[in-house]
Amino acid sequence: MFKLDSLLYSYDALQPYIDALTMEIHYTKHHQTYIDNLNAAIAKHPELQSKSVYDLLLTPDELPADITTAVINNGGGHYNHTLFWLMMSPQGKLLGKGDVLTAIEKTFGSFEQFKLLFENAAKTRFGSGWAWLAVDRSTGALEIVSTANQDCPISNNKEVILGLDVWEHAYYLHYQNRRADYIAAWWNVVNWGYVQDRYSQILKSL
Repeated sequence: MFKLDSLLYSYDALQPYIDALTMEIHYTKHHQTYIDNLNAAIAKHPELQSKSVYDLLLTPDELPADITTAVINNGGGHYNHTLFWLMMSPQGKLLGKGDVLTAIEKTFGSFEQFKLLFENAAKTRFGSGWAWLAVDRSTGALEIVSTANQDCPISNNKEVILGLDVWEHAYYLHYQNRRADYIAAWWNVVNWGYVQDRYSQILKSL
């Protein structure tokens, strides 16, 4: 059965950019609920209990029809948030010279242009969802994509290396309706070291 991994930092470690109460509720309530609901869905199909959440989401069309929606919603919520916590760190980590910076500059023209495009994807996601920097598994190319709710790009042949949660529960206590302010502040806690490592691992797996 799936479990909630331990955070690598305290609830207040990302302040002032993400407040402690939001972190605590987001992690202990929202993420835990996705896990609980995913476990309840999988309990109906013992043959799936040995699979990772990644494997479940990779081919959602192969899931039993009675739990497909539950796994996409709650499995996605679990997978997305597990990565989200790892993609952030106190005081952030700078993006040094490396494969991912080279790929970003080649794909988007400059790091600054990438940030503008990524922020636009996050700002214009109507309702709840995510903005992602992803790698297409077929071509190895970087893409900025946006998904609704807890949908995850891995279900569409893409591996994620950076993601931003723009559900209101991720920011509303501190930023209220100011999603743009939350997006701008979030760059300060991005763990670019993790993003670089993840990108390198994905390239090796293609």
